[in-house]
Amino acid sequence: MATTDNKTKNTVFDVKHLLLTLMFNINISAFLIPFFICLVFCGIPLFFLETAVGQFTGQGTLHVWEVCPIFKGVGVGMLISMTIFCIYYNIIMAWSLYYIASSFAVPLPWTSCNNEWNSEYCTDDRSTLNLTSQVMQGINSTNSTPNWITAQEEFWQEDVLGMSSGIEEIGTINWKLMLCLLGAWVVVGLCIIKGVKSLGKVVYVTATIPYILLTVILVRGLTLDGSIDGIKVYLSPDFSKLLELQVWLEAAIQVFYSLGPGWGPLFTMASFNKFNNNCLRHGTDYYSDSVLLSLAGEGTSLYSGFIIFTVLGFMSTSFSLPIDKLVKSGPGLGFIVYPEALAQLPGQNVWAFIFFVMLLTVGLDSQFAYCEAVIVACTDKFKKLRKRRILFVVAFCIANFLLGLIMVTQGGIFVFQLVDWYIAAFSPAVFGLIECIVFGWIYGFDRFSKDVHLMLGRGIPMFFRICICFITPAILLGLFVYSLTSYKPPSYGSYEYPLLAAVFGTFLSILPLIPIPICAVGIVLHAPGDTLKDKIATALKPTPKWKPVSKELQDSYYDSDSESSRSLIETIKLNVMGRT
Repeated sequence: MATTDNKTKNTVFDVKHLLLTLMFNINISAFLIPFFICLVFCGIPLFFLETAVGQFTGQGTLHVWEVCPIFKGVGVGMLISMTIFCIYYNIIMAWSLYYIASSFAVPLPWTSCNNEWNSEYCTDDRSTLNLTSQVMQGINSTNSTPNWITAQEEFWQEDVLGMSSGIEEIGTINWKLMLCLLGAWVVVGLCIIKGVKSLGKVVYVTATIPYILLTVILVRGLTLDGSIDGIKVYLSPDFSKLLELQVWLEAAIQVFYSLGPGWGPLFTMASFNKFNNNCLRHGTDYYSDSVLLSLAGEGTSLYSGFIIFTVLGFMSTSFSLPIDKLVKSGPGLGFIVYPEALAQLPGQNVWAFIFFVMLLTVGLDSQFAYCEAVIVACTDKFKKLRKRRILFVVAFCIANFLLGLIMVTQGGIFVFQLVDWYIAAFSPAVFGLIECIVFGWIYGFDRFSKDVHLMLGRGIPMFFRICICFITPAILLGLFVYSLTSYKPPSYGSYEYPLLAAVFGTFLSILPLIPIPICAVGIVLHAPGDTLKDKIATALKPTPKWKPVSKELQDSYYDSDSESSRSLIETIKLNVMGRT
């Protein structure tokens, strides 16, 4: 069981998705409506469920599944997902460190074509690309069209990444980027080495600095020509996009990234709360920490959107290009377009430094939570590791650093894109669906509401009951089916991945799901019972390890927990209405 001070650490997710908002291109005008619908009916209910379970049991990702042992494989799958996430997510931190170091060069190295990595087709004026495009429209021979590339793109591709032609050509390690990756893991290791006590102090800084830096950049952005035009684009919804299921799928994926449900860290972070922490507050209205934290995080997403589009509006005016021609998919927005915009400002080095420090702190904030969740899960499972936590953390960071080296090679960006393409494809939605089934129907949501009542003195509001029992699993199931039927092979810009890479990516997407049937079979076989039916019935019931973390309530917990068999109608009524 996780044991440390009882400060809540859920704030580590408040600004996690800011990095994704800044870095990955989405049609924001078509995105906000489905995003908030998925947030309200899927993200927030799951966020509440996981934080309430973690707080009630005081257990991490692995041990909360004592509630229904047949699904212990879900905890193992979450552990796999979090470990993969930790490996590839720190690559983003390495990129940020690289740009922070480059921000001290005068002039900024990505503002000119006079560097050793620049080619003859480099241009430091994006408006040149627009003019060239207009001229070439009247030329029939495509052979005469030069492949112009901006200075920012060449800095990203040639200096930062040393990018090869594809994943088939992994190439050599970029030693400068490797040092940045090493630095990122050193920072992570130092911050989590003492556990949540030290982590909590660091989080107060990393969760606050981004807001300050964002505000500074926003104030500056609003003074730029064209900034208002950018905001108008940001606030102009394209309602026709709501008919595209892909937009809804992207919205759901972003919710899972932004709040963290279905991944596992929420169980661990909530396990450090006080037992009676008001994760379900009530007064004249019903509020919850889950709702407040979620809305605070999504408010940050909206806030960052204003910042992005003020600068994109400025660039659109400066280069006479529409905004949709400025934004690229993948990490282009964070590491090509935005640095290019900041380079247009007086004091460009200062603004570049501020921006990338902000990216770094936001990313570290998230990385802390995932790494700590993995470490707590391992130390809870293997008790001897608790006494050797420092050594284990060092070994964990070294191992992940070594595993991440392939992503700082010349072909590393293609490996990164492949992992990012597949890691959230299926598993978070499947894990969330299983959570709804287990706590809504197998364990029983009315029964879980009684557990929450032990913590807070009141049960769970009807909204959460209806969502977790009906709406949320329906959404997750629909999105899962659609993601299977609308599968598209991975790509990076115009580069199409070979079949073998796509096969590996598919395996990566289902890898976290493999422990579920394996563990289920093992648990059923070892469960007490004369027949297979008896064994399965036993494996579906909570074990004695499922109990409140409060020692005062543990002795009487199962004495008062008598559950008789009910009809389906009675179960539905209790799940929705509760006991009258």
